[in-house]
Amino acid sequence: MLGVCLCVSVTLWPVSAQDRAQPQRLLDRAIEDFENGRITESVAGFDQLVKVLPAFAPQLWQRGIALYYAGRYADCRAQFESHRTVNPNDVENAAWHYLCVARAESPAKARAALLPVGPDGRVPMRQIYDLFRGALRPEEVLAAAGDSTSGQFYARLYLGLYYEAQGDARRALEHMTIAAASRFADAGGYMHTVARIHLQARK
Repeated sequence: MLGVCLCVSVTLWPVSAQDRAQPQRLLDRAIEDFENGRITESVAGFDQLVKVLPAFAPQLWQRGIALYYAGRYADCRAQFESHRTVNPNDVENAAWHYLCVARAESPAKARAALLPVGPDGRVPMRQIYDLFRGALRPEEVLAAAGDSTSGQFYARLYLGLYYEAQGDARRALEHMTIAAASRFADAGGYMHTVARIHLQARK
C-alpha cells in the first residue's frame, strides 16, 4: 500500500467549517481514529473527506480497510476498485478487494472478481496474489517469504485474512496473532496497525 498525505495538520469532532477547508485534518483524524480502534468514527471521517475532496477519493486505500472492518463491504469493494485506477500494480489492493467480495458474497465470487495487477516486486506479493487466485497453497506463500522480516509479516497478515475469508477462524487467528507481534511493527508500518486492530475487532 502507498502512504497518503494531502499535506496540511488534527482536529476534533464534530466537523467544523475550518475542517472542511483543510482536508488534511480530516485525513489525519480518520487515520488516528482507526489506529485507536474507533472504526465507526474513522469511517465517518473518511466519508466526510470524500465529500469535501471527491477527486482525492481513489487514493484512500485506508478508507477501504476501515470500511471492511465496519462491515460496509459493497463500499469497501468500490473503494478498492477506485484505488486500482491510481495504483494498478498493488497486490494488496487486489487482496482487500477479494476480502470485501468474499464477505459480501462468497470466496468463489471473490476469486472470479479478483482484480488484475501489474508488477509488484515486494516479497512475497506475487505468491499472495497467486494464493488468492487459487493457484498456490498457503505453505508456499510462507516459503516464498524466506527469512525476510517484511516478507514474513506480509505472508502472515494475508494468510490470516485469507483464512478468515475461507471461514477458518482458527488458522486466521493463528497467522494474525503472529503478524500483530511487536517485532513486526517497523516492517509492517500502517499494516501492522491493521493486524493489531483486526485482533481487537475479532475478540
